Amino acid sequence: MQLVVRATGDPGALTGSVRQAVHALDPDVPLQKVATMRQLVLASVAQRRSTLLLIAVFAAVALLMAAIGLYGVMAYSVAQRTREIGIRVALGAQGADVLRLVVGRGLRLVALGVALGLMSALALTRLMKNLLFEVSATDPLTFTGVAALLALVALAACYAPARRAAKVDPMVALRCE
Repeated sequence: MQLVVRATGDPGALTGSVRQAVHALDPDVPLQKVATMRQLVLASVAQRRSTLLLIAVFAAVALLMAAIGLYGVMAYSVAQRTREIGIRVALGAQGADVLRLVVGRGLRLVALGVALGLMSALALTRLMKNLLFEVSATDPLTFTGVAALLALVALAACYAPARRAAKVDPMVALRCE
C-alpha cells in the first residue's frame, strides 16, 4: 500500500504528522520508505542518468582523442611540408597566407569528417531513442551544437601547427635538406 501526501513547504517536516495520522487510523500499519516525490522520480531515472553520464564521459574522451589525433596529423603534415612552406615564404607569402593554407587543409578534413559523422549519427539515432527524455532523437539544435563543437575543437587542433608553420624561417627550411 502506498500513501501520497501533497504538501506546500518542506515535505520532510510532515513525516511525523503523517505517521500520527496513519497510526490514528490503524496502529498496526507501519510507515516505511518515506520519500519525497522528487526522490522517487530521481530513483526511477537513476539508471538512465548513469548510462547517459557514462556515454558523456566516453564522448568527452573521444573528443579529446580526436583533437590530439588531428593535432598530430597536422603537425606531421607541417613537418613534411616545411621545405614547401619555406619556399612560399621566400617567394613572398605572408604568415597569414601560410596560416590560412594549413588551417584550411585541416578544416577541409574536418568538414568531411563532420559530414560523415552527422550522416552516421542520423542513421544510429534509433538505438538511443529510449535513453532520451524530453528531447527528440534527431534534435536539430543538438546536432548543430555538436557539429559546431567538433569544428571548434578541430580549429584549435589545427591552429598550433599552423602558427608554427607561419613562423618558418625560409633560410632554415631550405637548408634543412
